[in-house]
Amino acid sequence: MEWIKWFGEHFIGMFDAGGKQFMGLLTGIVPTLVVLLTFTYAVMKFIGEERVNKAIQFASKYMLLRYTLMPILSVLILTNPMAYTFGRFLPEKQKPAFYDSAVSFVHPVTSLFPYANAGELFVYIGIANGIKQAGYSMSELAVRYFIVGIVVILLRGIVTEMITKYLAKRMESKSL
Repeated sequence: MEWIKWFGEHFIGMFDAGGKQFMGLLTGIVPTLVVLLTFTYAVMKFIGEERVNKAIQFASKYMLLRYTLMPILSVLILTNPMAYTFGRFLPEKQKPAFYDSAVSFVHPVTSLFPYANAGELFVYIGIANGIKQAGYSMSELAVRYFIVGIVVILLRGIVTEMITKYLAKRMESKSL
């Protein structure tokens, strides 16, 4: 009988802890996320959707921009998982590399723009809290996290594009 009492208390305790965590998010990060998202959509409206589309089409022509600017804008503007739809501006042979770049950026983006991928926010907050407890600046961490993310997506995009070209040639030669 004692174990039933223990289970009941701890079972409800788990939901109490979850409720406290939820209220912390509701009064902490959620208002910030809503304001950031509203700001991003307002900027898009001011700039105009056509201009944004033209900028993305321009960026898709150059490898450096294709695997830096395109994934950054796609994740900031459309957020995860809609960000991958920017691949529509690319030929089929470049879509795998763009996807690799975009999917690799949805985590580092949370450091400066948490609304872009709220699902990954818990990872960044965990790291940031550890850095804060160690006495380091969370702002420096956020900027470094973002910059390293850009370097990583560029490298992944280039490597994935090279692999895709290699495999396409290999498949082409086998079909002949």
